[in-house]
Amino acid sequence: MEGEPAATPAKIQKGPAGLAQRDGGRYFQEMQESFKNNNKSREFPAHTAKVHSVAWSCDGRRLASGSFDKTASVFVLEKDRLVKENNYRGHSDSVDQLCWHPTNPDLFVTASGDKTIRIWDVRTTKCIATVNTKGENINICWSPDGQTIAVGNKDDVVTFIDAKTHRSKAEEQFKFEVNEISWNNDNDMFFLTNGNGCINILSYPELKPIQSINAHPSNCICIKFDPTGKYFATGSADALVSLWDVEELVCVRCFSRLDWPVRTLSFSHDGKMLASASEDHFIDIAEVETGEKLWEVQCDSPTFTVAWHPKRPLLAYACDDKEGKYDNNREAGTVKLFGLPNDS
Repeated sequence: MEGEPAATPAKIQKGPAGLAQRDGGRYFQEMQESFKNNNKSREFPAHTAKVHSVAWSCDGRRLASGSFDKTASVFVLEKDRLVKENNYRGHSDSVDQLCWHPTNPDLFVTASGDKTIRIWDVRTTKCIATVNTKGENINICWSPDGQTIAVGNKDDVVTFIDAKTHRSKAEEQFKFEVNEISWNNDNDMFFLTNGNGCINILSYPELKPIQSINAHPSNCICIKFDPTGKYFATGSADALVSLWDVEELVCVRCFSRLDWPVRTLSFSHDGKMLASASEDHFIDIAEVETGEKLWEVQCDSPTFTVAWHPKRPLLAYACDDKEGKYDNNREAGTVKLFGLPNDS
């Protein structure tokens, strides 16, 4: 499982996927053309310290960011720029990850080291719920049906919280290092990446172990499902991104252009592009069906988080940037947007 299984790539040629291969050439050219004219990145001041997490609302109107400065920020996307709408205060420690409600564009949730998660409503700009948890929270995700929020902490406990009552429904203590967590798009399986390089799959809501896949030879860090439900991708400390078939649970292909541990992944809205980033000073944009490099976004420093817009080829990201050339200790705390017109 560590490389590319010899038998799987042949599978891709069959049926509709074979069409994707032929059609792929056209898509590849179209997107390269598009990025030739739209490869500008702009940065927008967001925080007073480094940005850990960026995420788009389901309608793509807003971008939220969470930071080491203990706050979350929300921007409104206007044409080719992000306009700061609000700053959300309340956490007493770093905001490590955040995510939006899957279908309600007004609600998002933040996970913090202060042992709480907070649900926010952009219409009232207030925190509508604070839920106390047992440990320092590092990972959070919202179920596709919007009913449950799962949060993982530094002690490898995952807590499932009812999004309406804000009460804990279930809690699981794992015997391994839990990294990123995610439901599948059908909401009937729950996935965890772990420190031993495995992907653990549980049934949902029963939370019974279904399978453990040896995905990587080292720490498996992040996981993302594509919007079409066909694939999921994992990123690892071995600097590889692997692409998995959701139905067959086999590795379809590996992307190996990064040299450092893969920290963050995002599929484009059509599921045809995959952005991955690390301490390398670029973000790799791959075509999913061929694995080819479609584009790379140059960065001056390591990238913590990437997120494709849910409707357009716009990529939000945040790096470990420092303020100015002379003061190397101050963190810039900016959010960046790639895919803007060159003349904007």
